[in-house]
Amino acid sequence: MLPGVTSTSNGLPQAGEPAPKFTLPSTEGGDVSLDDFKGKQAVVLYFYPRDDTPGCTAEACSFRDLRAVFREHGAEILGVSTDSIRSHKKFQEKYGLTFPLLADTDHAVAEQYGVWQQRKFMGREFMGVARTTFVIGKDGKIKAVFPNVKVEGHADKVLEALRD
Repeated sequence: MLPGVTSTSNGLPQAGEPAPKFTLPSTEGGDVSLDDFKGKQAVVLYFYPRDDTPGCTAEACSFRDLRAVFREHGAEILGVSTDSIRSHKKFQEKYGLTFPLLADTDHAVAEQYGVWQQRKFMGREFMGVARTTFVIGKDGKIKAVFPNVKVEGHADKVLEALRD
């Protein structure tokens, strides 16, 4: 989250609940569906506010740096924001991101996951994505939820949850 930006959590799916299903356009070409992973591998689904901003870049790069370890633990990383595929591809190329980024341009999936929230920045209120990560098991159920993420050390905490 940007310094000085606050958000209020509302109705996030919780651990033990089935993860809301979705299908979104991917930087890998075509669409990616949560069902593509069911029974095969866990998913680290992380929602972030904007491509190529300081916090979002740091978060993406930390997941990039640990992707091999996540894969060793049977998990794929999927980044989701309301940016376009074109923006995502530029972001991927600029920082060498090796995992799919999904375009939720109408914020429907962000709403399903409860991360489309009212936020405040410099006295202005607006709707936007609250930085949140969900660990989804092979069974399609949410294993862990990380709301209002602080970027530093976050990928390591997600990895710990995956190991448990």
